[in-house]
Amino acid sequence: MPLIDESYDFLPYVDAPPSEDALAAARKLIEDDMKSAGIDTSHLHPAIIPAATYTPKFSEAMEQEHARLQADAASKLSAVDVKRYEDLEAPPNTDPTSDEDRPELLEQWNQALKKAYTSSEYVDARMTQLGLLEKFGKNAWLIGNSQLEDILKGIETELADLRRQNEEVETLRRSQQESVQGEITTLEETWKRGVGRVLETEVAAEGLRQQILERRRAGAV
Repeated sequence: MPLIDESYDFLPYVDAPPSEDALAAARKLIEDDMKSAGIDTSHLHPAIIPAATYTPKFSEAMEQEHARLQADAASKLSAVDVKRYEDLEAPPNTDPTSDEDRPELLEQWNQALKKAYTSSEYVDARMTQLGLLEKFGKNAWLIGNSQLEDILKGIETELADLRRQNEEVETLRRSQQESVQGEITTLEETWKRGVGRVLETEVAAEGLRQQILERRRAGAV
């Protein structure tokens, strides 16, 4: 009989499936161990709770911000702000003496001019960006897609290799277990017979002890 160097915690291709009583006993042991460790089994972990029943928890500052947004509908960002694209409202016309007579009008024109400069710079920057996008955007998008495709192919190749390795390991595991199945069965039967003989010996010894005690009692009488 060859020596068995391998040791398996579980032999799925050789071991018989556990009975319902064995499964119930195992579950009872697990529950008792979890209770002794203080693990609450009445509630699921938040990571596995369905999204429909999950209630997010925010900090106090976030809760206050949510309450403010809920109370003031005007503060919510409902769409893209298009005010920057609207025409600037020009102040009233000036005259040769308006700078001295109406200085607030001069300030209005200064503010309008600053806004016009700002809007002009913004539009120029947007035009530059759109021009670059029109010139180089297509190639950049195609190159990005090509890089993503290469990454995807590499991941798929790695996944296929891992699946192949897994199948090889499972095939080898099945072959090893099936090759020693007869030996395991023989050892199990031998062990069962040995345990039975030990029990028979203990029963016979106990019967002999009872007979000796009965004879001693009869001799004493």
